[in-house]
Amino acid sequence: MVDQRLPLASVSDFAIWEPVLRLMLTDDTYRSADRSARVAGRISRYGWSLGHQGSLAVTRSAVEDIQRSLARGGVQEVAFSAEVQADGTTTLGLVWPSPVVEPAVGYPDLGVLLLADGSLPEPWLRRPEPVPGAMPAPSADPGLLERTLRERLPDAIGATEEEISAAGVRLGVPLPDELKVLYRVTRVDGGDDFEAADRAGEAVGCELFGLEHLGTVDAAGRHRGWNPGAKRAVRTGPDTAVQGLAGSPGWIRFGTNGGDEFAVDLTPGPAGHLGQIILIDHEQSLGAELVADSLTDFVLGRMRADGRDHGGSQLPAEVGVRVGVGVGVGHLETVEAAAHLALEVLSVGPGDGEPYSLAPVAGLPRLRTLTASPGALADPLEVAGLTGLEFLELGAREWRVLLDAGAVPRTLKAAAITVRDQHHLPVAPLANEILALWNRPRIVQTLLHGDLGPGV
Repeated sequence: MVDQRLPLASVSDFAIWEPVLRLMLTDDTYRSADRSARVAGRISRYGWSLGHQGSLAVTRSAVEDIQRSLARGGVQEVAFSAEVQADGTTTLGLVWPSPVVEPAVGYPDLGVLLLADGSLPEPWLRRPEPVPGAMPAPSADPGLLERTLRERLPDAIGATEEEISAAGVRLGVPLPDELKVLYRVTRVDGGDDFEAADRAGEAVGCELFGLEHLGTVDAAGRHRGWNPGAKRAVRTGPDTAVQGLAGSPGWIRFGTNGGDEFAVDLTPGPAGHLGQIILIDHEQSLGAELVADSLTDFVLGRMRADGRDHGGSQLPAEVGVRVGVGVGVGHLETVEAAAHLALEVLSVGPGDGEPYSLAPVAGLPRLRTLTASPGALADPLEVAGLTGLEFLELGAREWRVLLDAGAVPRTLKAAAITVRDQHHLPVAPLANEILALWNRPRIVQTLLHGDLGPGV
């Protein structure tokens, strides 16, 4: 909706935006004597995303008044887009924060539309697959592990069997033998005895969690948003040691290196071992790295040198593909080449010929994400043949076709509108039409008009 009440009057003053607009129009990308220019970005209380590569000091000076106004009004950020005519007359659209819009890199003046509260992309909902016959590694040796730890920590006081058993009950899974040994030797709950905690960490090889702080890796906690989350795909192949998951009830976190977390893996991949040690990288949202075949190996420093592959988090060609010209590694030239029963993520970019038909991938059972550049599809209505979509990203014109035909897939959990090379002002109303199909709150946009003068 277009709001005439001006949600934050100081930010809704065209004059406060002039320095930002003039700054962005200095880029060669926007210069033209005979056509309008479009600029877009986001400004938050603590940063900005303007697509401008100029001086940091100059940019900060341009945005600081807006940031101060946001802080005074208690508003976290505002997205904007402006259409500047050749004579300098300007229409500026401000999109205010909304609980149904997920700000995302790549969507400067809108974001990802959230069509269901708390929804997550499929990989973050995936449960571990059973691996019959999974066994501890031959190197797993609880006796050797206990002797080693007692030699290194002769004065440590361990947990009782009742406390160890209670921890397993709390986690919903019995602690494996090696982990029981670890806490049988040291509780790591010395209150203010930081020296004891440091000694335990040195003995084990990481900063150790206390028994009461053991926890499993929660998949939802690693989700960073639908963009780029919806475009990620994982697979656990027969030669995979760590399952391609965001989290698992069998990943028991027991320590940290100060940023990432170590876990005992009780749900290994087909090529892994029960109780292997994995690293949960805080910069990754899917998968984990195999670091040792057993806790015994971990404590003795016998690390895996080949564990840098984040367990199934790679994007096999049959699982996620890009179609188009010059779109990077793993791209294909035709949609037909992408069609595969395992296909989950399809990205259709601009081609060097005719737009692409989606007919070859219609009805594929696992296809859940489609992104298509503006103009890349021969017939947007073919989207209706993709029966399992949970995320759809299209250009504004393609969305218009689907909306007019009543053909927006109702399986969607999130959606995005690509506005590249298209007029920006219809985007918020278009987004509101999509949100209305799910009875979601509407986006509030304020339109401002001003004059930057000719020759900007």
